[in-house]
Amino acid sequence: MKILALETSAKAVSAAVTEDGKVLASGYQDTGLTHSRTLMPIVEHILKNTDLTVQDCDVIAVAAGPGSFTGIRIGVSAAKGLAFAAEKPAVGVSTLAAMARNVAWLDGLVICAMDARRQQVYNALFQAENGTLTRLTPDRAISLEDLAAELKGDQRPKIVVGDGARLCWQALSEQGVSCRMAPSHLVMQNAVSVALEAESLAEAGHLVTAQELQPVYLRPAQAQRLRDRV
Repeated sequence: MKILALETSAKAVSAAVTEDGKVLASGYQDTGLTHSRTLMPIVEHILKNTDLTVQDCDVIAVAAGPGSFTGIRIGVSAAKGLAFAAEKPAVGVSTLAAMARNVAWLDGLVICAMDARRQQVYNALFQAENGTLTRLTPDRAISLEDLAAELKGDQRPKIVVGDGARLCWQALSEQGVSCRMAPSHLVMQNAVSVALEAESLAEAGHLVTAQELQPVYLRPAQAQRLRDRV
């Protein structure tokens, strides 16, 4: 199964093509340029260098959230367009479940963290054992204070991953929760992990049409919250 995967949930942007768990090509950029400018050139580059087209891929995958509202919209819109034009099925992947795959080989508690502002993180917890991940919590927006209280007393080795890893690691450490950050080359979200998570979902039958693919937001956008206050 060939999967074209997109990751635009935070500051960095990436795309990858995998086949049956093997990475055929990937591209990653973290330069501060907008995803609307950088995503499709990366996709075109990796497809050209693998002598593939979107039509050659079996599934179009995307990190569907949580994450940056603008970033998620760009990624999901791009995936919907690619899937619709090529008449391919799509799969929306939890950003947090995908990033947990970065460190699945490290046994212990995986703490996924994306900066959600206002001393909150988008978070999910996974147990990693022998390369297999077991989800322990749903994707959620949680305050760093509440997360620290939840983890106090947990004696498992803990590793923090995601663009909010440093923020989370600092907050947990200050509250006496022992943990470490994933190494720098594994800490950030990336499209390879999105593709690997998508492969598992596809094998389990969790495919949708381009029209059915939707972003996942754990809380309203700031503009919506401000409007609701009026």
